[in-house]
Amino acid sequence: MRVDLFDFDLPDERIALRPAEPRDSARLLVVNPHAESVPDAERVLSDHRVGDLPSFLRAGDALVFNDTKVIPAQLEGIRHRDGAGGQQVSATLHMRVGPSRWKAFAKPGKRIKEGDRIAFGHSGESCLLGSLDATVEEKGEAGEVTLAFDLSGPALDEAIAAVGHIPLPPYIAAKRPEDERDRADYQTIYAREEGAVAAPTAGLHFTPGLFETLDKAGIERHFVTLHVGAGTFLPVKADDTDDHRMHLEGGTVSAETAARLNAVKAKGGRIVCVGTTSLRLIESAAEESGEIRGWSGATGIFITPGYRFKSVDMLMTNFHLPRSTLFMLVSAFAGFETMHAAYNHAIATGYRFYSYGDASLLFRKDK
Repeated sequence: MRVDLFDFDLPDERIALRPAEPRDSARLLVVNPHAESVPDAERVLSDHRVGDLPSFLRAGDALVFNDTKVIPAQLEGIRHRDGAGGQQVSATLHMRVGPSRWKAFAKPGKRIKEGDRIAFGHSGESCLLGSLDATVEEKGEAGEVTLAFDLSGPALDEAIAAVGHIPLPPYIAAKRPEDERDRADYQTIYAREEGAVAAPTAGLHFTPGLFETLDKAGIERHFVTLHVGAGTFLPVKADDTDDHRMHLEGGTVSAETAARLNAVKAKGGRIVCVGTTSLRLIESAAEESGEIRGWSGATGIFITPGYRFKSVDMLMTNFHLPRSTLFMLVSAFAGFETMHAAYNHAIATGYRFYSYGDASLLFRKDK
């Protein structure tokens, strides 16, 4: 499909720079493409709050959350070559490929070469371990590099935590610097497995109080892990979706979780993914029959209109960028025309967009 079909005009003031307080007070646009054909149903688009979520679910449904934890993956350093003085560079880690190796997006990417040494955190106080040095092991496309660090395993994790910064999305970072609030705001309350560069932002809306209400309503809660990479922020530069290449992200669905979700479906319950990351992982782990299997690996699944969903019945997600792979995904899920109408409604009625913005709850069109 033509990428420009997924374009829309978003006023700058619609981009949220801070989350709603409390988190579950954010707005929730419910999108039900079947509402017009169901007697007494609410209209296709209806305005609510995240705290109203339990009223759209029923006992026996299962929410699927991504429990990845954001690490301070934005690193600043000095590039050295052949012993000569260096140049300031920045690197955003996005996928771990070994105990001491990370793939990263580096700037300025064109000036970095294989074999370059980069010294991160040499201010003397940034890193308690004294330094965080790496060698550019491989150079890929669009500024991507593979960094081989001198440290490995837990020692490397500690150094990154000491030196790094939370990599705020570019549409926020362009407007304000990262601060201490972001360390808490840009993390879900259930984050557990370290490795993400970006938060699974639909999950930012959940509070202990909302979890308690969902529990009382008989809504199950299950967790998968997909480490969100910086590739999620990259624009689609191709003119046609067939020419776009997704970056890989590592994830895991345990055999136990897969069995429990299959049991939910067998009893007539619905699988409700919180965030496009958990949806992409569940769909990667699902057979054509809809059965979910235990799965671990790297997924580059690219979902566009025409994709046949195998397991996921509903999706809670934030509002996404124009021409983005995520807007393509929600258009595939709830319908191309329906989602354009939903975004037009959201813009006209003041919904807040992107990572710290409001949410939507989508019913699957072909269900």
